[in-house]
Amino acid sequence: MREGTTDNPSRQPLSQNHSQGLRPDTAPPQAAPLANGSPRSDALAGLPIQASQAVHQSSRGVLARSGTDRASGARSLYIHTPFCVHKCHYCDFYSFVDTRDQQHAFVERLCKELRALAPHAATIDTIFVGGGTPSLLQPALWKRLLVALHDLFDLRNAAVPRKSDLPGRQPSAPATPFEFTVECNPESVTPELLGILRDGGVNRVSIGAQSFNAAHLATLERWHRPENVARAVDLARAAGIERQSIDLIFAVPGQTLEQWRSDLSIALSLGTTHLSCYDLTYEPNTAMTIRLRRGEFLPAPEDLEADMFVLTGDTLANAGLQRYEVSNYAVGGINGPHACRHNLAYWRQQQWLAAGPSASGNIFANPADPLAGSFRWKNTPNLGRYLEHDDDGYAPAIDIEPPSPARALRERIMTGLRLSAGLHIPTIVQDARTLLSRGHLDARTPDLLASEARGLIGDGLLDPEQAASGLWSLSAQGWMLADFAARRLMACVREP
Repeated sequence: MREGTTDNPSRQPLSQNHSQGLRPDTAPPQAAPLANGSPRSDALAGLPIQASQAVHQSSRGVLARSGTDRASGARSLYIHTPFCVHKCHYCDFYSFVDTRDQQHAFVERLCKELRALAPHAATIDTIFVGGGTPSLLQPALWKRLLVALHDLFDLRNAAVPRKSDLPGRQPSAPATPFEFTVECNPESVTPELLGILRDGGVNRVSIGAQSFNAAHLATLERWHRPENVARAVDLARAAGIERQSIDLIFAVPGQTLEQWRSDLSIALSLGTTHLSCYDLTYEPNTAMTIRLRRGEFLPAPEDLEADMFVLTGDTLANAGLQRYEVSNYAVGGINGPHACRHNLAYWRQQQWLAAGPSASGNIFANPADPLAGSFRWKNTPNLGRYLEHDDDGYAPAIDIEPPSPARALRERIMTGLRLSAGLHIPTIVQDARTLLSRGHLDARTPDLLASEARGLIGDGLLDPEQAASGLWSLSAQGWMLADFAARRLMACVREP
């Protein structure tokens, strides 16, 4: 699964994963000119970081140091479920085939972690359950999890009341926009499961289609039948889940431009209002990369991959889906009702809590001063350790990163530039000057940023008209070189 995943920083600390759909050791030769589908691009390569790899620590210490509470805490929550029926060959997220029937133990441990995390959450606006394959969880366990979420967190904006036993009642209209997404495999969704999800407040599903071509699915080792994507969309609508997103992958070995056009056409024919379209990335240690090295296939030529990227933007724009992030398209664009609000929380560098093995979180060091940076941590990517080590519910953590104001500014530039809204120049410059006054930046940083932006405009990567109106926003050519443009601006943010 890719959405909220390859483009999802909740699955790895941002500065550790340079390539979600976001890795310094990744070298997919065919993807060099393109911005890949995750906010964690290689734009951070070469920048200094400090992180703790000690597994004996837990997220308790990180959250205690942040000072967050019910008033100032996170408004987004990511939950990672590691179970899959089969490991797709391109996937490098933590997942496995469960041969030991560990779902019950996992959900009980997860509920304990959620209880520990709840005091660090404000009213929740977005929840995203990724994996793995969340739709593989047994319906009874989904009920248990959903009851826990409503009992422990302030979900006043959800479409169902708290402390519900989920009897199938009709949802009421939420007071404010609330988004609850669950990733689904087309083969594992059922009317029973979708009804339970709807009654638990889920109002959005992300369906991993990847391709509608059986041969390309076989290349990816993706185990589902193409026709079941339409079935999954229909079942979600019949269950009353209002929003459906579809994930697609292009530049699959052997794929032609016309075959990719066909995939886009089929996806649009399903009436979806959101599409995530990722260029295939050969991540280290995945089966796909091993097969590439063995010479089992050749990567897509760079020119073809670029043509596919352009075709995607043009085709979807003509169908009314606006690009609002490098790889994400929605009816109404970034400010419309169909953009993924949860992923926007990542790209806008807001706070989020994380639960489950391998999930990563981001919490401000000082909620009253986001410029101070944030704590980052990643739960252990090992279900056995996750189940065994319980610090009053908090999970064992690795990759703990202390706050760094300079890093925070770099990451705002990186993820903000990937959005259609761009970066507000006066805000970025003023924040750089504030950090300079606090001794966190080199005195040349504001001038370097302005100079580099002028260079990017001259190179055709930033839109000159937008810049004149106060925004650094990618041009048509810049969308294909988003990581390159971000690296140039981020290199200007220097510490003393």
